[in-house]
Amino acid sequence: MTNPRADRVKDVAQLAGRPLRLKRQQFMAEGPQSVREALRAHRDCMAAGGSPVVAEVYASLECLKRYPELMELAEDPVSHLHIRVASELVLEAMSDTQTPQGVVAVCNFVDVPLEQVLAARPKLVAIMCQVRDPGNAGTLLRAADAAGADAVVLTGASVDIYNPKAVRATAGSLFHLPVVRGVSAKDAVAQCKAAGLGVLAADGYGHVNLDVLQDESAARSFSTDTPEADYKLEDPTAWLFGNEAAGLSDEELTLADHRVAVPVYGSAESLNLGTAATVCLYASARAQRRG
Repeated sequence: MTNPRADRVKDVAQLAGRPLRLKRQQFMAEGPQSVREALRAHRDCMAAGGSPVVAEVYASLECLKRYPELMELAEDPVSHLHIRVASELVLEAMSDTQTPQGVVAVCNFVDVPLEQVLAARPKLVAIMCQVRDPGNAGTLLRAADAAGADAVVLTGASVDIYNPKAVRATAGSLFHLPVVRGVSAKDAVAQCKAAGLGVLAADGYGHVNLDVLQDESAARSFSTDTPEADYKLEDPTAWLFGNEAAGLSDEELTLADHRVAVPVYGSAESLNLGTAATVCLYASARAQRRG
């Protein structure tokens, strides 16, 4: 493909906008890392008899030479995909970035219903409440993946996780764990509680200290004769994370069993959303694995 004005090129480029994404139920993944993980998810899904994850892939010859695994994944017998070779000008016209990385994939929406997630009896879930910045949302999803969380939920008031910037920020993690979209915080918490998960709200003014929860969890792993705790961090847990600037609303805070503060030992007023979420999720993940 050499014509940057071709209709197919315009169709891909328009996926940067939310209206067409919603209409087509497709989004764009850019760069070797994201596309590689999309292709792996596609191969595994097709092998299991599921729906295709990837619809189309466009790449430059230079990119395919540098990352031969992209071609190998696409040409796997169960994948049924063909990578279309495109010029740099075509990829630049498709891309949402000023510095295209040589490969673009058109992917089908991968989110699942919350009921499906809870049916699998998850132990660790991250719920984003009114997270508006796509980079923050993608980073939080990536942190949840790294911590071994079982799912990520984005409430209806949060950013579209299929926003190109959000997809890039996940660095491929979007294709690793179940993602739920569009539920309200109230409904998400109610369903999580009904499934046996405790609900913790990450809140800088919380009455429960995360360090204390971790210390108590560690003590229980060595002895059964320990004092009653506010909350057992090793129990199945859903964490609530709020808006970057305003945090969780009063209504969202009341949904949680406990409000948990991450202690700040230095002079910083607070932690940013991605860092706070990473600390909280890893605290639960470590306690659960130790327990």
